[in-house]
Amino acid sequence: MEISKLQDIASQVRRDIIRMVHGCQSGHPGGSLGATDIVTALYFDQMHINPDKFRMDGSGEDMFFLSNGHISPMLYSIMARRGYFPVSELATFRRLGTRLQGHPTPVEGLPGIRMASGSLGQGLSVAIGAAQAKKLNGEKNIVFVMMGDGEHEEGQLWEGIMYAGAKGVDNLVGIIDYNGKQIDGPTDAVLNLGDMKAKYEAFGWIVYDLDGNNMSDVVATLNKARENAFKGRPQLLLAKTEMGMGVDFMMGTHKWHGTPPNDEQAASALAQLRETLGDY
Repeated sequence: MEISKLQDIASQVRRDIIRMVHGCQSGHPGGSLGATDIVTALYFDQMHINPDKFRMDGSGEDMFFLSNGHISPMLYSIMARRGYFPVSELATFRRLGTRLQGHPTPVEGLPGIRMASGSLGQGLSVAIGAAQAKKLNGEKNIVFVMMGDGEHEEGQLWEGIMYAGAKGVDNLVGIIDYNGKQIDGPTDAVLNLGDMKAKYEAFGWIVYDLDGNNMSDVVATLNKARENAFKGRPQLLLAKTEMGMGVDFMMGTHKWHGTPPNDEQAASALAQLRETLGDY
């Protein structure tokens, strides 16, 4: 897909995020806005998927797992816009009885969701299992998993990082939404992550630095990862993003990690984001 069209979709997704979180006065707008470009590129340009014939086992298609499940508004919007379920259902986000819970879960049979996420640190382990299953089945598909930077304070992730490198899980592509912020403040202040590129490389991964909010850079890097799949090593996109991207007063701070905008703030945010596909 053309870069300009992907940018149009991302703008609409950001509008959806603001409206969803504002509508129920609950949720996580900051990280959702920041990660939008990468996941938009995955679903609309990169992944070989079948939204109208969703299967839990993911047989014959690429798979995506969202480990940092609190940024669910972004994922729900993209899945709806891609055709997994009606766009109108976005209006039910975090409502009582909805399929669009605050953290994604397959319990309600929501197409596109294969694991419950939100308990941080678990997504990489699931993605590794899915990737190895595909290799055992002789499939030439890729498994993608997005993780947060603050999420790397969880020990289970490092077990998975070590395992994937040691076992050569080369149909696995990890993505770090590297915005440098978490709920309690900058990641460097909460628990300094150090040199993440050097750490992953030490465990045998191929690592790419990229601007996660530059659609051209995102697509080019994902193309590289696809070209280098099945060559003996897992890969990681270390994607620098801006929490709250696209909304001036949400950028540059961790305060919008889990804070919904009020009426005035939502109106200001929406005025900064182009409506390109039609609001739900």
